[in-house]
Amino acid sequence: MNAASETSPPGYLWPRWLFLRALGLIFLSAFYSFAFQIHGLIGERGILPAGEYLALVHRELPGVRQFWYAPTLLWFNAGDTALTLLVAAGFVCSLLLVANIAPKLTVALCTLLFLSCIAALQDFSSYQSDGMLLEAGFLSIFFAPRGLRPKLGAAHPPSTFSLFMLRWEWFRIYFESGVVKLASGDPHWRDLTAMDEYYQNGPLPTWIGWYVQHLPHWYHAGTVIFTLLVELLIVWAVFLPRPFRLTCAAIVTALQIGIIATANYAFLNYLVLVLGVLLLDDRFLARWLPMPAEASDTPEARHPVAQWTERGVLGYLFCATIVAFFLQSAFSSWGRPFRVLDPFRIANAYGLFAVMTEARYEIEFQGSLDGVLWVAYPFRYKPQDPREHPGVYAPYQPRFEWNLWFASLGPWQQSPWVVQAQQRLIEGSPAVLRLFKRDPFAGKRPALVRTVLWQYWFTDLATKRKTGAWWRRTEIGPFTGVVGRP
Repeated sequence: MNAASETSPPGYLWPRWLFLRALGLIFLSAFYSFAFQIHGLIGERGILPAGEYLALVHRELPGVRQFWYAPTLLWFNAGDTALTLLVAAGFVCSLLLVANIAPKLTVALCTLLFLSCIAALQDFSSYQSDGMLLEAGFLSIFFAPRGLRPKLGAAHPPSTFSLFMLRWEWFRIYFESGVVKLASGDPHWRDLTAMDEYYQNGPLPTWIGWYVQHLPHWYHAGTVIFTLLVELLIVWAVFLPRPFRLTCAAIVTALQIGIIATANYAFLNYLVLVLGVLLLDDRFLARWLPMPAEASDTPEARHPVAQWTERGVLGYLFCATIVAFFLQSAFSSWGRPFRVLDPFRIANAYGLFAVMTEARYEIEFQGSLDGVLWVAYPFRYKPQDPREHPGVYAPYQPRFEWNLWFASLGPWQQSPWVVQAQQRLIEGSPAVLRLFKRDPFAGKRPALVRTVLWQYWFTDLATKRKTGAWWRRTEIGPFTGVVGRP
């Protein structure tokens, strides 16, 4: 590296290249998880069939409004074959993005195909992580270089505005999460006990989290302080001079690696981690990734229409994200010009872990042939057998099991899809049965299916050494009623 490069403004070719390759892998993980679940979730014999949902939207919202409310390619056909083709196309486009083939086009297609799935998933798409990925994907359409095989894309360097907007998303995910922790009034964040039971009460704990759970209170209190400092203070360094920004990148990377190791939050933390790559620059990465000769090429001038289109779209999104955070409820009329974006989830308000879950409940499906002997349907990923250790599954997202965790926090009337899942098990739906580890009735249709609510806790170190059990559990009682054959 010469002296001139030390004093020249840093470029962002390598950060962009790394980010887009990682974004392709995240899209790939999302479509990979759909491949094993989407038929059971919204297929023809799934829990919430997409065809029935779109038919309802068509009846309630005639005309163009229906397509805006549910922006999905499945309007043409919502059968199992169409779902398979949709996921397969997403898988292929993700691989092309990873391979850096026509990245501007492939990231646009990945975003469109993922949106088409999310818009039809109904209750199985109510996660902030889906909005994060759709927003990052949409912004990356402007960020990605043009061309079929652009390599680093030195002839088409990233625009300042698109880079800012991706950093702005990264900043909002952190900062808004810090704000909601204090604004929610949850005493656990104020008395520094928010992390004491965190590792066992999340949707899908890991075996590493089991061990961290048993560290002393002072450690957990320290992680609360560190989390709040990062989310409310340190992330502001993204807007400060380069040395502060690089230091911030190192700190938040360590935080995200710790979260990934101790909890399975699907692709959420991986996305936040790779967004953090955009805090780096070519000058920093040149220590390990030397710039090729193409980096010295003279960038091609952009067409004025393209420049003004980008500024107009991204400027509108910037305003929409501000409205989403500051004005979403108190000044809903002010935000009306931006609410039209809601179905596309590309201008979101974020806020993770505003209120900490105080207990871990699990909903277990049980079937019976005679109403006397009840057999549990075994889950693939959720805690169930106390002797089975928690796994590490992220970025894979088992949406059915994630939704059961949320459903367990309230009465079944808030999650009527659980009863629909019972009905599908009574029918012996192969697609829904594949959501479980195996069919306990080996192809026979049960006469009755019920759900039972359990409470789970991590065992202590002594119990685990003595019995090998990672969990202890107590049956709370029925969650829904019993569903039988008609």
